[in-house]
Amino acid sequence: MAAMTTPVCDFGWHAPDFDLPGVDGRRHSLASARGPNGLLVMFICNHCPYVKAVIDRIIRDTRDLASHGIGSIAIMANDPSDYPEDSWPNMERVARELAFPFPYVMDETQAVAKAYGAVCTPDFFGFNAKLELQYRGRLDPSGRGPAAPDAPRELFDAMLQVARTGEGPRVQTPSIGCSIKWKDS
Repeated sequence: MAAMTTPVCDFGWHAPDFDLPGVDGRRHSLASARGPNGLLVMFICNHCPYVKAVIDRIIRDTRDLASHGIGSIAIMANDPSDYPEDSWPNMERVARELAFPFPYVMDETQAVAKAYGAVCTPDFFGFNAKLELQYRGRLDPSGRGPAAPDAPRELFDAMLQVARTGEGPRVQTPSIGCSIKWKDS
């Protein structure tokens, strides 16, 4: 499992639209996922130890961000043929068991992940109300294991700033995680 880091934030880059099936039986798009003050697009999966280390914090932070007008959506773009833990039935199970407060959708063709330039799980894209990119950093100092309980909430604080001002912090630490499992072409 190769560890990857995300590129530097391309401030102002516009979020590409999508229309993806969710484990809740509905289809989800930018319009349906966004909040009045912005949107957090997350590329996650079920099997990645980096995601497993922070999933409880992701749930906490997305719940808290919703109260500040930030919508959230999680996209699973891995090819589940080599990673059965990332299969649709397992996506449904994980979302149900953890009571995800955000839509969990599958990017089966991987076209959305490619359009976003996603490189790893977790990979976070924080957009303002105009759907302009303002954050491309990590959740917090966690790696393959969770950070200390009192660790700074970097993504939460950045998205709170985006909700209030429309702009993200200029200094951001890249996210680290497992590489996206691309399909063979």
